[in-house]
Amino acid sequence: MRLLNYCNIDVIDYKEAWELQKEVLDARHQNKIEDTLFLLEHNNTYTLGKIADKKNLICSEEFLRNNNISVYDIDRGGDITYHGPGQIVGYPIINLNNWKNDTHKYLRALEEVLVLTCAQYGLKAERNCKYTGVWIGNRKIAAIGIKVKRWITMHGFAFNVNPDLALFNGIIPCGINDKEVTSLNKELSNKTNISEVKENILSNFKKVFEYDKIKNINLNEISLSEMNYTTN
Repeated sequence: MRLLNYCNIDVIDYKEAWELQKEVLDARHQNKIEDTLFLLEHNNTYTLGKIADKKNLICSEEFLRNNNISVYDIDRGGDITYHGPGQIVGYPIINLNNWKNDTHKYLRALEEVLVLTCAQYGLKAERNCKYTGVWIGNRKIAAIGIKVKRWITMHGFAFNVNPDLALFNGIIPCGINDKEVTSLNKELSNKTNISEVKENILSNFKKVFEYDKIKNINLNEISLSEMNYTTN
C-alpha cells in the first residue's frame, strides 16, 4: 500500500517553507516518514532558479518595497517566478524509486495533475512542447520547477487561482517574454474557493501518482527535530 502524507498550510513565509522542505527531504531519505505533499500559499516572493537570468527581474527596488516582495536565489530548476496569496504552491517530497525513476515523467505527471484540475472547472489546459508548465492557449496558469536528490523530490508547482497578476509585471516569468500569465479566476471570470481547488489537486495527485491512501498531517504538530508526525 502506498501512503501519502498531506499537509495543508494557509500562508507561510517562503524561506520558512524552504527550510521545512529540506528537513522533510532529509527525513524521507532516512525513511523516517512517508511521501509528503504540502499545499500552501506564500507571501509575495520572487524566486530565481539555478539557471535564472537575473535580467528577468525587471522591477525597481521601489516596486519590491511597495509590494513587500522578497527575492530569493534557490536550488530548483527553471528561471524566475512569482509566488503570492491566491496562488496554490505544491511541494511534493516523494521517493521516485517507489513510482518511476524518471524526472521527465515526473514533470509530465505534475502537469497532468493540474491539467485534470483545470478540466474540473471546464477549462481545456494543456502542455507546451517547448516550455514546462500548464497552459490555456498561450496563457500560463501553472509554473513548475523541481529539484531531485537521490530520487527524492522537492520544490514543485505554482497554480494560479486568484493571485494579483499585476505582480508578474515585475519579472519576465520563467524567462518567457512573449506569453501571458493567467489564473483560474481570470479564465472563469469569477472567484474560486482556494480550499476547494486544493482538494481537487490533492485528489488528482493521488490518482496520477497512484497512492492508495492519504493521511492528513498538521504543521503545528510536526516536531522537525524528531520528525514526529501526528494525524489530524
